[in-house]
Amino acid sequence: MLVASASYGLCAVAFAVLAFACQRSGNTELRLQHPAAVTSVWALFAAGQAWLDTGQELVALLEMGRDLAWLWFLWLGVKRLRGADTVESPGLTGLGQGLVLLGTVALAAQGVALLWPARLTSLLAHVLIPNLMAVFGMVLVEQFYRNTRPQERWGIKFLCLALGGMFAYDFYLYSEAMLFTGVSPDTWAARGAINTLLVPLLWISLKRRPTSQPLAISHRMAFHSVALVGAGIYLMLMAAAGYYLRIVGGDWGSVLQTVFLFGAIALLLATVFSGVARARLRVFLSKHFFHYRYDYREEWLRFTALLTAGDPGARVHERSLEAMAGLVESPAAALWMKQDDGHFRRAAHWNWSELNGQFASDHPFARFLETSHWVLDLHECEDQPELLGGAPPPAWLSGDPRAWLVIPLFWHDSLLGIMVLADSLGMVAFDWEVSDLLKTAAGQAAAHLAQARAAEALTVARQFESFNRAAAFVVHDIKNLVAQLSLLLANAQRHKHKPEFQEDMLATIESSVARMNRMLIKLRDKPEAAGSGEVVLVELLDEVILSKSAFSLKPTLNILAPELRVRAEREKLTRVVGHIVQNAIEATPYTGKVGVTLKRGDNWAEIVVVDTGAGMDDTFIRERLFRPFDSTKGTGMGIGAYECKSYIQELGGDIMVESTPGLGSRFTLRFPLLPPSAIN
Repeated sequence: MLVASASYGLCAVAFAVLAFACQRSGNTELRLQHPAAVTSVWALFAAGQAWLDTGQELVALLEMGRDLAWLWFLWLGVKRLRGADTVESPGLTGLGQGLVLLGTVALAAQGVALLWPARLTSLLAHVLIPNLMAVFGMVLVEQFYRNTRPQERWGIKFLCLALGGMFAYDFYLYSEAMLFTGVSPDTWAARGAINTLLVPLLWISLKRRPTSQPLAISHRMAFHSVALVGAGIYLMLMAAAGYYLRIVGGDWGSVLQTVFLFGAIALLLATVFSGVARARLRVFLSKHFFHYRYDYREEWLRFTALLTAGDPGARVHERSLEAMAGLVESPAAALWMKQDDGHFRRAAHWNWSELNGQFASDHPFARFLETSHWVLDLHECEDQPELLGGAPPPAWLSGDPRAWLVIPLFWHDSLLGIMVLADSLGMVAFDWEVSDLLKTAAGQAAAHLAQARAAEALTVARQFESFNRAAAFVVHDIKNLVAQLSLLLANAQRHKHKPEFQEDMLATIESSVARMNRMLIKLRDKPEAAGSGEVVLVELLDEVILSKSAFSLKPTLNILAPELRVRAEREKLTRVVGHIVQNAIEATPYTGKVGVTLKRGDNWAEIVVVDTGAGMDDTFIRERLFRPFDSTKGTGMGIGAYECKSYIQELGGDIMVESTPGLGSRFTLRFPLLPPSAIN
């Protein structure tokens, strides 16, 4: 008792001196004198209670007042530091109301403990409530420091250390009491001396703290504070409920308590890791605690960091979608980019593979976006079609119930592409603030996408330039070969009867043929110019299959729609389809299968090439398959697949790839059918 009395008596004197010094300092910003005075009174009565061994309820009430005084001090300090904001902040008001509610609950618990003294009410008033205040205090101090601007932390770090240490020790004291059903006398006795050690830190903060720097609460601070305080309150309540089950459960009490606490913690973890719960908490805080929904500095830093992450040019489409979707808590997004033939085709998707389609640049919906520059809410447009001015979106887009926002991407007043976002997890309402933010973010995303496209075009141009330069050397080699063979032919009339000349001639021809074969491996014949015409796909496929019959693995042909015709250059289309079949044969062992199927799908002719070969992963398909001059073959130049896709899209069609490593691949070539009126 003597040690405890001396410890708390020293604490009372130290905080009394601090309160007097604060009153004399004239510091109008950090008014430490009030909570310091309350702490001094509490420590004085705690010393008396330790000496006289009575008055526990009064000391508990004063301790509650001490905790509330320090929490109220933090709230008033933040409010005072935001003096430049002439509009009352609902976030600060809500925090003040929360503190009032916490104090009311604490007073009610003390009253219940006095009127109905029992083990459970004593636990609530003297252990659970103080522990809850300690949790609230630690969270508030930590967030206060972490969200303070770096240039201001020099003045408040010792204040945060002192208050954080005080609340942390209280949390340790009462957590130990909850575990062992009683407060440790030694831990409680040392508490006064430990609080005394914090007084010099508070005095340093009083002398350091400037008097004119504003401080603001960020969205992130509010989110983390509310989440942590909510989790702390939930755990305290669940611990109390578990303790109650242990008392009233009899022989089953311990088992019921363990099962209940495990279920409570599992439920908390499921809520913490729920994207929907986090999204809705952010939206709730933005609506009710801040003048603006977004913390624009935080959002812009996060958006820019996500756009510029990774290697230059790598996954820029997917990163743009993810960054844009994150602004409105959307779980999925897809991107359409304008291609060289004037059609908008899906360039990438993020968690939304099933949304696919294309539309022309002269489509009414595309013209409406280009003239209006609006971010469209498809749900609103469905209820009010007049908003679109008679330009409905494509059927594949309006028919998807998840499609929510359409964001146009402009580059120098030209429609570069569109992004489609799925419904928000946090049920974000689309209003002027969301529209303005998405328009601004879309401008930056469009710049990154245009830069990536320009870089890719420049890379292809440089590769073609290198190819042309290499072709010049090949032409030079051919010229040398022609000169050598011409000389051989000129000498043949005079020396053809000589055995030595005949041997040289054969050796020269053999060498020339070998050199030309090596060049032919690297080069492809330039196709002859030919006009487009009607092509019967059955005849074309018969020719392709016949040309591959010399291989040990012979492809099979399945005709489901023999009447299909398209408009194309026959020789070029034969080479394109033959290249796809050839690749399938080369990727498949001789024990596997390669099948070619011709079928009809609405207004499309579809040629499906399926193999059971090595297959490809998604990264290879997305980043390497259709890139020119990128080949996995030792003798390949990587032009074939690029030429196939370019020509199919030139015809107005498309090529789709599905592949699984180790199981095989499926190439679907789609061509627009020739109208019946155009068939000869």
